[in-house]
Amino acid sequence: MKIDYQLLDSGNLQKLEQVGPYRLVRPALNAFWHPSLSEAEWKKADGVFVRDATGGGKWTIYKPLPESWEIAWGGFVLTVKPTNFGHLGFFAEQYENWDFFRRFIPTLDEDAAALNLFGYSGIGSMAMAEAGAKTTHLDASKGMIDWGRKNIPLNPKVPDTIRWIADDVMKFVGREIRRGAKYNLIAMDPPTFGRGSSGQVWKIEEHLPKLLRDCREIMDLTRPHAIILSCHSPGFSPLVMERLLHEVFGSHGAFESQEMIIPEAGGRRALPAGISTRYFCRVCKA
Repeated sequence: MKIDYQLLDSGNLQKLEQVGPYRLVRPALNAFWHPSLSEAEWKKADGVFVRDATGGGKWTIYKPLPESWEIAWGGFVLTVKPTNFGHLGFFAEQYENWDFFRRFIPTLDEDAAALNLFGYSGIGSMAMAEAGAKTTHLDASKGMIDWGRKNIPLNPKVPDTIRWIADDVMKFVGREIRRGAKYNLIAMDPPTFGRGSSGQVWKIEEHLPKLLRDCREIMDLTRPHAIILSCHSPGFSPLVMERLLHEVFGSHGAFESQEMIIPEAGGRRALPAGISTRYFCRVCKA
């Protein structure tokens, strides 16, 4: 598949991206180094997003952009549109987790169930479904649910079987516990701070440990299982995330932790973009 997304360069707390036919500049708050490309290349940008103190920001558009367009990345065709928060509808650094879903799910039984929490526009959910899992996608924003649904027709290999749910994560997982639901794979990419579908406040340092404990209640520990935790929050290092997962799920399985990256064009450098920790267990123990 043609790759329509490329990270062209980074530096001076920004990243220069080729997003289909359009060149955009967005914040990269850990890119403390100097850019590799010339200032003239950066000035070719069609749009620049500058973040403000409120967590939002503003786009400055130099050339007309459509409301949305399509690109290819990570094995999928995706609908892209600039948002008021500077997002585009996908997180490029998650591509290695999508590949993990593609590898891990086929090793499970045919009735494997997967749950994607804080699922955003659903690309991870599409990878789960494409790999054969009965997939549930959850995000607090109905707008993101609608965005994810629009990606399905663009990807014929993805079955239109995903269960899309707009709800608060804690409330949904609590209901799944009471229903006796079980999953073989759970993925989550929690924000540092957020609000649920009815305004519930989420703070990662307060709520993540309980969410992980609740996820253990809906994990089918009698069969091979895995949980993937990724985050972009300060203070959450690989060791912190492994200890949180170890505390809840024990030591019967294996851990893989890595810094999520976006490779720069040319393959010489990469932009770090968060941490991902995977716990997967093939020892069945309730």
